[in-house]
Amino acid sequence: MNGASQNHVPLRPCIVIPVYNHEDAVGIIVQRLESSGLPVILVNDGSSPACRQVLEQLADDKSNVELLTLPDNRGKGGAVKAGLRLALQQGFSHGLQIDADGQHDTGDVERFIDQGRQHPNAIVCGCPIYDDSVPRLRYYARYLTHVWIWINSLSLAIKDSMCGFRLYPLEAVVELIDQEHTGDRMDFDPEIMVRWVWRKGQVINVPTAVSYPIDGVSHFAPWRDNALISRMHANLFFGMLVRLPRLLWRKHRSSQECAHG
Repeated sequence: MNGASQNHVPLRPCIVIPVYNHEDAVGIIVQRLESSGLPVILVNDGSSPACRQVLEQLADDKSNVELLTLPDNRGKGGAVKAGLRLALQQGFSHGLQIDADGQHDTGDVERFIDQGRQHPNAIVCGCPIYDDSVPRLRYYARYLTHVWIWINSLSLAIKDSMCGFRLYPLEAVVELIDQEHTGDRMDFDPEIMVRWVWRKGQVINVPTAVSYPIDGVSHFAPWRDNALISRMHANLFFGMLVRLPRLLWRKHRSSQECAHG
């Protein structure tokens, strides 16, 4: 998995949006994304009939929108993985994950795509710049996850592992999720980043504005998702210990190469 940078590599990107009961916001997001000119894959993650109807209408009305319907709720990670696999099957080179609740700045889509052209083998990951709408507890709690991610990856390459606004090189990322465990819920976003770095994958961090969902709906379940994330950190920590000699040797070689130009 080579993260070498190249300039202006042609991409065939699409947008992947996992949706679970965001019927009041998803249409606004799709409308905002129209200016990008990119195909959109909406992944209905077992949503309610009301949301399903909105998604089906969007797919009928918009020529660039395709709907993938999952029969049961798999969780955010499960929906994203299903969308990425479909995008790869349809011949896309990159999938831009963005949330359906309106928290991400769709005006930054071209910045992510441009970074993908310059670094086609990297995951281009959003690094949030929050406004005053973010709940303080969630804002500060993220830093505990950041510290564990830095420990488990033995790297500071991942500036924010929980931002769901990111561009994936599909072939390499689908290979990863098919070969290794990655969570199916809110643990997916941080776990895939650590496993990506373990595979020598490059990470490009892009600062981007993030606000609280425009429909006020958050599907983060504190007890369930914090338990899943805690278990994920524990599993990754022991995985890091197994890989520790190799990771330390890689860091040593990298520092030696930098020292010698």
